[in-house]
Amino acid sequence: MAHRQPLAKVKGRLRIRNHLARQCLAEFLGVFVLLFLTQGAVAQAVTSGENKGNFFTMFLAGSLAVMVAIYVSGNVSDALQNYTGGNLTVTGPRETASIFATYPAPYLSLNNGFLDQVLGTGILIVGTLAIVDTRNKGVPAGLEPVAVGLLILAIGLSLGVNCGYPLNPARDLGPRLFTYVAGWGPEVFSAGNGWWWVPVVAPLVGATLGTATYQLLVALHHPEESEPAQDLEFALHKASVLETPASVRLPQ
Repeated sequence: MAHRQPLAKVKGRLRIRNHLARQCLAEFLGVFVLLFLTQGAVAQAVTSGENKGNFFTMFLAGSLAVMVAIYVSGNVSDALQNYTGGNLTVTGPRETASIFATYPAPYLSLNNGFLDQVLGTGILIVGTLAIVDTRNKGVPAGLEPVAVGLLILAIGLSLGVNCGYPLNPARDLGPRLFTYVAGWGPEVFSAGNGWWWVPVVAPLVGATLGTATYQLLVALHHPEESEPAQDLEFALHKASVLETPASVRLPQ
């Protein structure tokens, strides 16, 4: 017991009392884990010419990264320099900017890309709300992050080819700002016909629509607390009627 007292003192001194500050620290660590794992998988695939990774491994790593980041919170490597020859480019066969932020496929217009992100984020929010909704089927306690990770994997495998399915402004804007100051330059904002704002705005729209959709089509129609009792009372009444002799049930 004595050896626990110094640990308790250290914990008491290091523990942050402000609830908001604790939440910010946890969120910071969660986002760090998310981006570290996601971008690490993309970097491995891009810098190896997809010899040591492909679209599936990137999507799978991103999904697992979300799962780990939820559990956690609830420098440019030499390989990059060797791959690019020291030229940090946003477009072309040896571009590396897409390791950090998302960019549209050549065939994808801004309008279609915006719709892609609205739909993708909307599906993510609908699925997430269903997973955490205790009045719905739900999942076993503690497995919510696993279910969310599988949901994101499904979205990535169905929509990821268009623009990498950022689905979250924090996933795209922060890394894009990093590439801007780290040597890739202003082209990270002009590439893709000024694509940069789509992963910032469209997920906000999609999240709003997804929330409204789930609330209007599912959540608002859950049985009221009194409805099970009413159903039970009706069932008991029906059972008592069936058990009553037919002679008693004849009209007077």
